[in-house]
Amino acid sequence: MRSLKILIVIVAIAGISSIASASVFFEDFESYAAGSQMHGQGGWKGWNNTPSAGAPLSSAYAYSGSNSVEIVPAADLVHEFDVTGGLWILTAMQYIPSGTSGVSWFILLNTYSDNGSQDWSVQTQFDLAAGTIVSSYDTGTLATIVYDAWVEIKCVIDLDNNTVDEYYDGELITTHQWDGDLHNTLQVIDLYGNGASSIYYDDIKIEAPVYAYNPQPADGAVLEATWVTIKWTPGSEAVSHDLYLGEEFDAVNERTPETFRGNQATPYYVAGFPGFAYPEGLVPGTTYYWRVDEINEQHPDSPWEGDVWSFMVPSYKAYAPVPADGDNYKDPNNVVLNWSPGFSVKLHYVYFGDNYDAVNDAVVGIPQPRADYNPGPLEVEGVYYWRIDEFDGFTTHKGDVWTFTTPGAVGDPSPSNGAVNAAMATVLTWTPADNAASHELYFGTDKEAVRSADAGSPEYIGSRALGAESYDPGLLESGTTYFWRVDEVYDGTPVKGPVWSFTVGDYLLVDDFESYTDDDAAGEVIWQYWIDGYGIADNGAQTGYLLPPYAEQTIVHGGSQSMPLLYNNEAGVSNSEATLTLTTPRDWTTAGIGTLSLWFRGVSTNASEPLYVSIANASGDPAVVAYDDPGAAKMRTWTEWRISLQTFADQGIDLTNVDKIAIGLGSKGDPAATGGTGTMYIDDIRLYP
Repeated sequence: MRSLKILIVIVAIAGISSIASASVFFEDFESYAAGSQMHGQGGWKGWNNTPSAGAPLSSAYAYSGSNSVEIVPAADLVHEFDVTGGLWILTAMQYIPSGTSGVSWFILLNTYSDNGSQDWSVQTQFDLAAGTIVSSYDTGTLATIVYDAWVEIKCVIDLDNNTVDEYYDGELITTHQWDGDLHNTLQVIDLYGNGASSIYYDDIKIEAPVYAYNPQPADGAVLEATWVTIKWTPGSEAVSHDLYLGEEFDAVNERTPETFRGNQATPYYVAGFPGFAYPEGLVPGTTYYWRVDEINEQHPDSPWEGDVWSFMVPSYKAYAPVPADGDNYKDPNNVVLNWSPGFSVKLHYVYFGDNYDAVNDAVVGIPQPRADYNPGPLEVEGVYYWRIDEFDGFTTHKGDVWTFTTPGAVGDPSPSNGAVNAAMATVLTWTPADNAASHELYFGTDKEAVRSADAGSPEYIGSRALGAESYDPGLLESGTTYFWRVDEVYDGTPVKGPVWSFTVGDYLLVDDFESYTDDDAAGEVIWQYWIDGYGIADNGAQTGYLLPPYAEQTIVHGGSQSMPLLYNNEAGVSNSEATLTLTTPRDWTTAGIGTLSLWFRGVSTNASEPLYVSIANASGDPAVVAYDDPGAAKMRTWTEWRISLQTFADQGIDLTNVDKIAIGLGSKGDPAATGGTGTMYIDDIRLYP
């Protein structure tokens, strides 16, 4: 058997994919005469080799050097390539002047010949007047145009897996299929004026990645085997590879010594055999993490740090239920239960009902050859339980009991079921069942204790009337998982609800901007809490947009919303500030808290106004701390700002009873501020130990 296993390894190694060529295309337009026509120069030409569709060289704008190409209204400028297979990164710097109009196109084709076969893969449209970016492969607006600045367009093209990721100004804006006809090629870039105003391109580049990519098994894959040959495509500059492999993400991410498997010249590694890593075999039910850092000691940028990838060897038990444990099923008349089979399973046994104990204790299930089951029509406002036992030909592996509800039942819990990194000061809320008269609440740190608890148990919190669907458990312990259950009471009889869970992080939440809606009548809009400069002559701030959605829902750090903070420090206004009056947390000394953290992002065209934070007690002057980089407003990536609370205390603030927090730009942060306008984005304001 040992010799057979070694033969399998040799065969697997022999099948390693070839390495993509590291050849690079680069065009900076510096080798051509200013004002000359690009058609016929450097491989550039008009569409279908039409001279009138060419584009002139311009010295009006340049990202590097002194020249760029001007995509005039009549331009349809193309350059052909011969790129096949592999992963490729295409970047181009684009400049769009303000005051332009029309729709200009950035296009990539997988197949092109003059007046012959042509097939499109990227068709990104820039509406110059509206300021929006859309794609032929998506619906809705993908991003907002940045005017009067050089902005990077980037396409990460995976020809082996037939996908393309499109980025604008550092943000991923869309991911879609590269080619429906699977040509596995990149053949043309096309800069199409489409009758629009002139825009400009410079420094167009196509290159293979310098980091390791194309992991096999694929990132997140399920591996039904106890051995593996992991392999990857090397970066274009790599001479050797540092490999890390382990069972903990943090250990591999931090490159701890026990996860280092050595430096090697070959782009593959075997695990799960005697003489290799994990000589006793990979363990079912375990997730393995790995990374490859690319090494070239002769290159100044080496090493190139790789992403952490993972694969999972499934447990013997069924896993990944659909609906997920604790979820609500939307259609009780068309329920289909699905799950991922356990390791080496041959047959599934299904147990289903509306009583947890009956499902958990049952010994005779319904045999199923496939990993799905239809229990038939169910009642609305119901709570159901199910279990899957897996038979591998020798042993039956008892599964966990999962639960779900049907429409009208108790459910959308907050924190969401299974949430991680919840705030230490978390208030639990839930949606009541349609016909319930009241609620019975249970809470604790032991799942089975919460599940089996009754009104005489220590986990019993008490009864809650309709309209009082919340519970404040007080300050929770960081790193602890809590479980809770809400039973709905009908005619005096409680019906057991599902058990939900969440795990607590190490912070107190000030604002994550997720609770705001567009309902101003209900008092739920962001500018009804973060008070801006509306009606205040010396405050140029605007929180939220003028029209719904008021919160930002594309440029976010965490969750689905952030706060847009518009500032206008002109016409005699020197300061723009938004202020939140706190309800909780007010005591900024509890639980060892010592740091205020917030995330911000700017825009490259913003005026360089100082960014600052202030906090205040109910009476007295606020304490102000300015960000140490005066160019913060221009930072185009999400940046965390951590401030020691002692900095505020040193200015006389009583941290045990903080009343207000304000974020602003302008002279309060720096008396030498020069004035200007722009938009900042704020998210995830927290207090940390």
